[in-house]
Amino acid sequence: MSHYHFEIKSGTRGSTAEHVAYITRKGSHAKREDLIATEHGNMPEWAKDDPEIFWKASDKYERKNASPYRDITISLPNALIPEQNVELARDLMKVVAGSKPFQFAVHISDSSLEGESNPHVHAMISDRMPDGIERAPEQTFRRHDPIHPQRGGRKKGSGGLNRMQMRDHVLSSRKIVADTINAALEKHGHDLRVDHRSLREQGKQREPERYLGPARIRTMSDVQKKKHVSERIFGRRADRKRTGT
Repeated sequence: MSHYHFEIKSGTRGSTAEHVAYITRKGSHAKREDLIATEHGNMPEWAKDDPEIFWKASDKYERKNASPYRDITISLPNALIPEQNVELARDLMKVVAGSKPFQFAVHISDSSLEGESNPHVHAMISDRMPDGIERAPEQTFRRHDPIHPQRGGRKKGSGGLNRMQMRDHVLSSRKIVADTINAALEKHGHDLRVDHRSLREQGKQREPERYLGPARIRTMSDVQKKKHVSERIFGRRADRKRTGT
């Protein structure tokens, strides 16, 4: 079973420019040499060639308590070569972004605790759905007018969902993402698979492994790294012993 990590968070106003720089490795993040590819799609005409214009407008014009973007991180299989993982990232955008404006960046870092590469994709997705109406940047992010849509902004894809509905959406997204990753693994001849279910749902009794991320790993001492790796290996062995696999 390959490692699986899927995380979705709401971006906050004022953080957009810095987050774009972070995932695309610009500015103070340029010294990191783990960027493999960055692409964007579904942008309005005024940001078609430069997605940063869209994100800056979202940060400026989105309503005060609204999120200018969804921040998604998905682990990619290190069994796939970089070109295959970029192809997989494109496929993942089709299922998690759909027709919404998005930008993604694929990173392959070498800060894994167990000495393996750590490929993953960062995605920024806007909830503002396209509807065929051309709007200026400031109008794009206004409140949607269902009676006269040309007078208001784009409708939000997440609008009207309560807490339980949002939870169900995240759970269904986890499965769709896992299915997409497994399809890529099968396509390229690998037997590895990922599982979106919790350890309890899989019948495993150990505690879930904490996703530390490259930044946290770089701050850990050698002793902390060895301890964490030992705990992971012990937990996996216990699982195999219990299940006979």
